[in-house]
Amino acid sequence: MLSRRVGVTAITVTAGTALAVMTGVLVAACSSTGAPVTAVSSEPAPVQADPRGLLAGRVAVAKDQRYVAAYALTVSGKAPRSILVSIATDRTWRVDIQGGALGGTADVAIAGRPEGQYQCQLNPASGCVKIAPAGKKLPAANDPRIQYVFVAWLDVLLDRQVPLSVAPADPLAGTSAPCFAVEPGVTAIQPPIDPGVFCYNDKGILTAAKLPFGQLALTGEVIGAPSTISLPGPVVDGAPLPTTAPPSPSPNPSGSQLPRSVSPSRSKGVA
Repeated sequence: MLSRRVGVTAITVTAGTALAVMTGVLVAACSSTGAPVTAVSSEPAPVQADPRGLLAGRVAVAKDQRYVAAYALTVSGKAPRSILVSIATDRTWRVDIQGGALGGTADVAIAGRPEGQYQCQLNPASGCVKIAPAGKKLPAANDPRIQYVFVAWLDVLLDRQVPLSVAPADPLAGTSAPCFAVEPGVTAIQPPIDPGVFCYNDKGILTAAKLPFGQLALTGEVIGAPSTISLPGPVVDGAPLPTTAPPSPSPNPSGSQLPRSVSPSRSKGVA
């Protein structure tokens, strides 16, 4: 009989203690005004998107695209120039550049084929000169650099081993596609990519870019690609056109013209 009372007493104390604990929890869960306290979520904060990863995703799509697209290149203080980009299904490519040589006075095409890269003069066409092996940079004196945006720099933007700083950027004029500011992470004589802003749509098409040589903007519908790139003229021997304008002839200090029978080079003793 005694053991039963002890057991009941123990149960009563235990129940009372539990009731007191529950009452304390309820009281603690209310503010001094009696309003319920908002529970703190234990869910982790959402992970911020990696700008470089977002850019790489769009560039990966761009690398698989084959197309023909027209752009306008705007250089500060000058009228826009026309750019036509052709990426063929066999990965050969061609970029036609209005004013791409001779300081903006000559139209040229830069084309890439398995046997090499060519500069072709346009309007009027006068043949194509091989200026570099396939996949290599062009000589600086003959390099308009625009072609890298659509070919070589795609691999740079995809390569995580290349130190780059990538950040979201405000959309450039004429596009609503996401834009990314890219800055090379190392100081070198020849950085792997020019610093700039690149904008790609969901289909991997470059819609705009802002770079040291000017600002590109897509100007029309993107159309299907040819099966391969054809050069606009025959391959010929000769020197490629420089990107800079030829120097103006210096007048004779006396103000008179050199005699026709004497060439300027021979007058300086150059053979």
